[in-house]
Amino acid sequence: MKDSQGTDKGTIVAVSTSLKKGEKKSNMDTAELIADYGLKGDAHAGNWHRQVSLLALESIEKIRAKGLDVAPGDFAENITTRGLNLWELEVGTMIGLGEDAMVEITQIGKECHNRCAIYHRVGDCVMPKEGIFARVIKGGSVCPGDRARVTE
Repeated sequence: MKDSQGTDKGTIVAVSTSLKKGEKKSNMDTAELIADYGLKGDAHAGNWHRQVSLLALESIEKIRAKGLDVAPGDFAENITTRGLNLWELEVGTMIGLGEDAMVEITQIGKECHNRCAIYHRVGDCVMPKEGIFARVIKGGSVCPGDRARVTE
């Protein structure tokens, strides 16, 4: 399956975790995805459908274009990619990360009950519309520079 740009391959730009929910995440040199759990050490990991969140760097750049200095992890996403139009993929799509890991998209976007700080500063936030959530099908190590690819 390819996105509308014909792209099925990308790159991991950042891998980010946080110990608490509701805060921006810190970028890591490497992290471990654990099957049926999520990203080791991250507050959102667990037995549910939103074990890992992903956001495209292209989405972050939309907010940068509005004048806000934001970086990977600032939207509380676990994995930031480049070269994949994540927001165009469908629930059920499989994404390979790194050499071994595999995630399945379970949700596109999310409802924000309370507008985040980014929304209040620029009047928009991309995570509710363009962020995706996934469960980990197969674990593995992931780090910036690794491949991110849509699999069939």
